[in-house]
Amino acid sequence: MTMSDDDILAPHRPRSGARSGGSFSGTKARGPIIDQDGHEIRPETLEQGFSEFRFEFGQGNPFGDLTREQRVARIEAIAKLLDVAFILPGTNIRYGIDGLIGLIPVVGDIITTAISLWLVREARALGAPWYLTARMLGNVAVDGVVGMVPFAGDAFDVMFRANMRNVRLLRRWLDKQPRI
Repeated sequence: MTMSDDDILAPHRPRSGARSGGSFSGTKARGPIIDQDGHEIRPETLEQGFSEFRFEFGQGNPFGDLTREQRVARIEAIAKLLDVAFILPGTNIRYGIDGLIGLIPVVGDIITTAISLWLVREARALGAPWYLTARMLGNVAVDGVVGMVPFAGDAFDVMFRANMRNVRLLRRWLDKQPRI
C-alpha cells in the first residue's frame, strides 16, 4: 500500500469520521499540565510553541557556585573513581579507571594524566600554595611517565595511586587552614 503525497504532508484524518484518540489539537486538557519539576504549565505557553526555549553556552559557571567543601568532595570523588573504585575479585587489591583506561597504549595514559592535571588545577583554584601544587604535579608526572610503560606501568598505576596521594596532600593542607 502506498501513501499519496497529501497523506505524508497533511495531518492524518481518521477514516471513520470519529476523532482519533492520538490527536490533541482542539481538545481541552482534563487537568493541569505539569512539567518535570512539578510546576504547572499554562496552556498559553504551549500554544506559543518552543520559542521560549534557548541554550546559552559560555555563560557563567557550569558547575554553579560550589562551596569549598563541595569542591573538595568533587575532587575526592573523581580521585576515588580514578584510583580505587573497584576491587579485584578474590583479592583486596583496589584499582580505578586510571588502570583500565591506561591499558590503551599512549592515548589512555594521556587521558588519565589530563584528568589528574585538572584535579591539580582545582586544588590550585582552592588556594593550594605553590609547594603543594609542585608536589602534586610531581605525583602526576611520575604516574604519567611510568604509566606509559606497557603492562608494568599499568600495575604501577594501580599501586601508586597518584590522585589519592594528591587528595590526601590537599586535605592535610586544608585541615591546617583557619575556618572562615
